[in-house]
Amino acid sequence: MVGEFPELQGVMGRYYALNDGEDPAVADAIAAHYKPQGPGDTCPSAPVGVAVALADKLDSLAAFFAIGEAPTGSRDPFALRRAALGVIRLILENRLRLPLAAAFAQAAAILGPEYPNPTGELLAFVADRLKVHLREEGVRHDLIAAVFALAEDDLVRLLARVDALAGFLASEDGADLLVAYRRASNIVAIEEKKGGWVPGEVDMALLRQPEERLLAERLGATGAAAAQAVAAERFAEAMAVLALLRGPVDEFFDKVTVNADDARLRENRLRLLSQIRAVMNQVADFSQIEG
Repeated sequence: MVGEFPELQGVMGRYYALNDGEDPAVADAIAAHYKPQGPGDTCPSAPVGVAVALADKLDSLAAFFAIGEAPTGSRDPFALRRAALGVIRLILENRLRLPLAAAFAQAAAILGPEYPNPTGELLAFVADRLKVHLREEGVRHDLIAAVFALAEDDLVRLLARVDALAGFLASEDGADLLVAYRRASNIVAIEEKKGGWVPGEVDMALLRQPEERLLAERLGATGAAAAQAVAAERFAEAMAVLALLRGPVDEFFDKVTVNADDARLRENRLRLLSQIRAVMNQVADFSQIEG
């Protein structure tokens, strides 16, 4: 039957299962096994059906990637892009709190130790598919990248972070703080490339000007508050906390000379800039944001 009418894959299995007296939940899960088969297809919502559909797709992705059969260009003979999009839809539409790294690692472990673990490659693949999936909804791909870069593999939580990040960047404080972040990061990156400068803790005793002392104090408080908000999944609150940095950061760049003649002051101020980057990167990797 399925050989001649492949669109009945899963559907006929449900009828056979019901005919054999199987539990209706099991029969329905058999019908949902291959769903969603495309963007226009419905997504399973019953727990057993969702579990079966997810298990099938996670297993296929892990197995084909482990043997080096990842899609290349337009070539995708095993429909792995469709499988990844299916995983994304199953998770998002059912609001599943599923850490993908652990799920892929478990799927790969079943294959045996003779096969490599493709979890990292699979997470990057899913990130690319997620960008495609959300493009029509107007979600910026760079914001997804900025959150994914923090090893965020819970897609429901990832989208909550992306929404909060988009709102933050749309505000005046967010846009200005992004500019300041880039300025601080560029200065630190130049010094890191030169070598000879070792990042470390800011020495409060070497803070000479009130603007740098205020920034150091605000960074300490902001870092702790932002970390606490992120841990509690209050992402809008975490962004609001970051916004409090705007004034002290602006004052610092207006009044403080980073490249001071005194080498100790210069290194300490570079560490202060490095701390700006570290505190903000707790919420998202702002270096990934374009524009």
